[in-house]
Amino acid sequence: MTIQLPDPKGGLRAYTPRPEPLALTPGAPFTSRTVFSAAHVVADPYADTSPDAPAAVDWDATLAFRRHLWSHGLGVAEAMDTAQRGMGLDWAGAAELIRRSAAEAKAVGGRIACGVGTDQIAAGSLVEVRAAYEEQLAVVEESGAQAILMASRALCAAASGPEDYLEVYGHLLRQSAEPVVLHWLGPMFDPALEGYWGSSDLDTATDTFLKVIAEHPDKVDGIKVSLLDAQREIDIRRRLPDGVRCYTGDDFNYPELIAGDEKGFSHALLGIFDPLGPLAAEAVRVLDTGNTAGFRALLDPTVELSRHLFQTPTRYYKTGVVFLAWLAGHQSHFTMVGGLQSARSLPHFARAYELADGLGLFPDPKLAEERMKNLLALYGVEQ
Repeated sequence: MTIQLPDPKGGLRAYTPRPEPLALTPGAPFTSRTVFSAAHVVADPYADTSPDAPAAVDWDATLAFRRHLWSHGLGVAEAMDTAQRGMGLDWAGAAELIRRSAAEAKAVGGRIACGVGTDQIAAGSLVEVRAAYEEQLAVVEESGAQAILMASRALCAAASGPEDYLEVYGHLLRQSAEPVVLHWLGPMFDPALEGYWGSSDLDTATDTFLKVIAEHPDKVDGIKVSLLDAQREIDIRRRLPDGVRCYTGDDFNYPELIAGDEKGFSHALLGIFDPLGPLAAEAVRVLDTGNTAGFRALLDPTVELSRHLFQTPTRYYKTGVVFLAWLAGHQSHFTMVGGLQSARSLPHFARAYELADGLGLFPDPKLAEERMKNLLALYGVEQ
């Protein structure tokens, strides 16, 4: 049996779905790498809401997906941009998500780290930005989760130069109860973050970023670099103080960065590990045995799917992530907070389905095929 999929030129092509998924089961905890999946939220499809209204979240389905990730040994990076922070999920919704997910992590023994930002304010002075960060840091620490200090649109707008970043981050690190993860999110993920760390010159920005860490190495567990630039991440990684980890956020080059080289490697905190969770976990367990070639053999073929989902405009990768969760049976519908299910085209969805199916990512390929056909019919594509 084949399915007719649209192509970017307006035609149709026949695709034969894979009959069986990959056989992937939970295994032993990881030993060589610390790996987080940034996780998406599941919208409540029955909520009478609008794209600019507060997010209506299906909490049961959202938490069930986190249990799925934990069951395969992955940590959950909560309330990050994958959860549509600033693109449908406001701070009130994020705070509730943090509290619920942290409690669930305690109940099942899962690892969790949560995003700390300033999205309760649209803009403000440096004092107001710092206070916003402090409010969110308190929520995360009170939940018992590790904090991830995310890049702030408000700080980017308020800062006049590198010294303002050094002051704000230094203040936050001095008062944090436990070591945090610093997150550098590039403008390809959020255009409002252009010039972060006080300069649009990445070499200058990197120096400021590393100065923050050098001045507070005991308060920085690690850094997450999301610049989609493998060589820059490697260069930063090699300049980190001893004991400070690099968590790759590079959804284009993650296999080589996690595998590493003779001078070191990256851990992982990745949005693509939302749809790749079980396969990524299997690959890391192979890497734990010292089998780098086996790790690459499993993970390298997934890069084409990741590059497709994260193609420009990169910030809309969340749409593909939720689409694949629906096809995989992790949720009963393809609805997103903020109405973001409309952010990608039908040919984009078709290619995402084809690539994910080819990798064996769908636990029930027949269900995925039926749901893909339903979506195609909604768009007027006859089979």
